[in-house]
Amino acid sequence: MKRELLVTADGSHTIAIPDMNVTYHSTHGAIQESMHVFIHAGLQAIQAPAIRIFEMGFGTGLNALLTLQYATIPVYYYAVEQFPLTAQEIEGLNYGTDLHQYPWNKDVKISEKFTLHKAHASLLDVTPVVQPFHLIYYDAFAPASQPELWSVAVFEKLYSLLEPGGMLVTYCSKGDVRRAMQAAGFKVEKLAGPPGKREMLRAVRP
Repeated sequence: MKRELLVTADGSHTIAIPDMNVTYHSTHGAIQESMHVFIHAGLQAIQAPAIRIFEMGFGTGLNALLTLQYATIPVYYYAVEQFPLTAQEIEGLNYGTDLHQYPWNKDVKISEKFTLHKAHASLLDVTPVVQPFHLIYYDAFAPASQPELWSVAVFEKLYSLLEPGGMLVTYCSKGDVRRAMQAAGFKVEKLAGPPGKREMLRAVRP
């Protein structure tokens, strides 16, 4: 699977997979998309003395890095990635790459307020030991590329990982995705999307 480094409109990098016609982030701006969808609509919407976050798609590590930078409370961050970047791909990124140096499949205390666990696994196979979570960053490739990751069964699994009142945020706003979330039990709302995208979704476990 060939992957290429790509500069997005805000100057930050993403990774493109030409054969799948997908990118890891919005070409309108990787950092501004992650800030809008995962930090503003997710992290900063949670009110708790400490927070557990589950990320689907560690990818370039951008969402984890921004969470580390913007969290004002202790964070336990569990990220799932089936196809990690190579050392060469990581070295080319023009934002912090330190989180890639830590080992996979174990808890690593990065700071007093941030513990990272990177699971080298498929979402369909992973069962986190530490749960329930307060927040899920759902950053899988678009439904057109990976429809199996946007099914009712997947959202039922994610629902089970959340504590009552927990949230899931994603850049995707497709109608069939929203209906799959609702069928899994979520209460779903549309929010204004990041630059280049009209809407995004935030789902809550009642």
